[in-house]
Amino acid sequence: MKTSLVDILTPDRRIIAALVACFAFAAPPVLRAAAAPQVGDAAPNFTLRTLDDKPVELRALVAKRPVVLVVLRGWPGYQCPICSRQVNEYVTKAAEFAAKNVQVLMVYPGPADQLKAHAREFLANKDWPADFLYVIDPEYAFTNAYGLRWDAPKETAYPSTFIIDREGQVKFAHVSKTHGNRVDSAAAIAAIESLK
Repeated sequence: MKTSLVDILTPDRRIIAALVACFAFAAPPVLRAAAAPQVGDAAPNFTLRTLDDKPVELRALVAKRPVVLVVLRGWPGYQCPICSRQVNEYVTKAAEFAAKNVQVLMVYPGPADQLKAHAREFLANKDWPADFLYVIDPEYAFTNAYGLRWDAPKETAYPSTFIIDREGQVKFAHVSKTHGNRVDSAAAIAAIESLK
C-alpha cells in the first residue's frame, strides 16, 4: 500500500500546505532592475530639475541637438574627487562641446535629504559654463530607471556617459562599475565626431 503526503498530513497541516502552495504560485514575478541603455536603444525619457527648480526633459533637449549625458556619483556621503576631476575636465572643453552643437547634461544623484545643498557645494569653485545643464536626481528615480543604481554602502550611481542623438537613440554608452574608468571630454568629443 502506497502512502501519499496527503495521507500523513493532519487536517490542519493540509490547510497550511494548501495555503503555502497557493501563495507560491500566486506570488508576483520578481522584478528585475532596469538595464542600462545600450547603443541602438531608445534613451528612456526623463525629467529632472536644476538647482533653481527648472525642469529639464531629455526629449525636449534632443529635439534641439544631441545630448552628452554624464551621470556622476553625486552624493554618496561626501563629494567624490574623481567626479570633481571629470567635471572640471569637461568644463575646460566647454567651447569644443559648443562648437559640436551638443548639450552637456550632468546628473547628480543622491538621497533627497540635503541633496540640493550638496549639489551646490559640488559646483563651488567650478567655472560652470552657461550652456551646460546640471540636474539632481533625488532618491534615484532616474538612476534606477536607467539601471545605474550602485546599491552598496557609500555608493549612489555607476559613473556613466551616454551620447543621445536627435532621434533619441543612444549612440554611445559607457557605464563604469568602478569609481574610475570615466569617459573624458576627448573621448566624448571623438564619439560625437563619429556620429556625423
